[in-house]
Amino acid sequence: MTPPDTAPLAATPADLAQAELERPAFGAIIESLPDPVLVIAARNADNLADRRVIYANVAARELMRIQGEGSPLVSAIRHPRVLEAVDESLFGGVHGEAAYETGGAQDRFWRVRTQPLEPARDGARIALMVLRDETDSRRNERMRADFLANASHELRTPLASLTGFIETLRGHAKDDAVARERFLGVMAAQAGRMARLIDDLMSLSRIELNEHIAPDGRVDVVVAVLDVIDALTPLAAERGVRLKATLSPRGAAMIVGDRDQILQVAQNLIDNAVKYSPNNGVVEILVAENLSADEAIMPTRPGAARLSLLNPDLVGGERFVVLRVADAGPGIAREYLPRLSERFYRVEGQKSGERLGTGLGLAIVKHITNRHRGGLAIESVEGQGTTFTAYLPRLSA
Repeated sequence: MTPPDTAPLAATPADLAQAELERPAFGAIIESLPDPVLVIAARNADNLADRRVIYANVAARELMRIQGEGSPLVSAIRHPRVLEAVDESLFGGVHGEAAYETGGAQDRFWRVRTQPLEPARDGARIALMVLRDETDSRRNERMRADFLANASHELRTPLASLTGFIETLRGHAKDDAVARERFLGVMAAQAGRMARLIDDLMSLSRIELNEHIAPDGRVDVVVAVLDVIDALTPLAAERGVRLKATLSPRGAAMIVGDRDQILQVAQNLIDNAVKYSPNNGVVEILVAENLSADEAIMPTRPGAARLSLLNPDLVGGERFVVLRVADAGPGIAREYLPRLSERFYRVEGQKSGERLGTGLGLAIVKHITNRHRGGLAIESVEGQGTTFTAYLPRLSA
């Protein structure tokens, strides 16, 4: 039996013509690229105004406000290192690279790469310039550096205190029973602060690691909040603070969620309110169900400074379960509100008493709420108190 002929067939002129017709339009592809792309031409190495933009795609035209072909390059970009990289390709025949930052409402970081192209027929030198937006990666790198610096500082402070008291106890306070007892109490408090900080750091790390994974459990927010109230009532009583709860019926405020994380949200918000409440103050806790996003963030304090720290991606007709925690503490000035959910951020001049926080509680609340596709808002009036509202998509019946 003769095997089938597997040799490739030669392309016919008709096949080649059809392939040419089906070939993508490379100009259209470059136009649609998200990265700015420019082609620069120049003749005179000594005249900066001679560098002309002979092509710019849509992204480049929008970024640099380029009016048309032939525009001077220096009218679009004036950063010396970028112009130097362009010249390296135009007149040195080598690849160039530069990084620069643009100002404005939001700083943006750009990586610029240049390379020489074949000279034009009239002898003009030609170079390609491509820009890559590195804003997010630079911002993340800064955040990591800031995070490490802040974490190191927060751990170093109690560690230095512990070291100092240990040296004192080994020295002249060794035989002073009163001083020894007092110092040991302070050391225990500092060790507890370090333990809470490490716990919060680990918790935040786990939350961020799984933030993109939607939870799949069912949580009764009312039951979770009641558990937190039971746990915090003794602490609140020690501080002379009363917890006043207004809750939906059990089973009415159901969400799709991670119960342990919902407990963290409630614990952080209520614990924070207790710490900043005055003696004989009241912390009001509300759980309501079946509210729209607009209803969830309706103003509750006349004249308050208000800000949404996290906005959910809304689905048409979606309803929410709301957890609202209000205190009668010192309140927060408007200018401090945008930074409240930053790691380690504390409002200047405010102290939370002997039981210092780690500065990570609201960051944890924000990331958990984001994982649950919810929102987070704050209202505050200086001298009157603060209200935090977390709202999470309600489980459909």
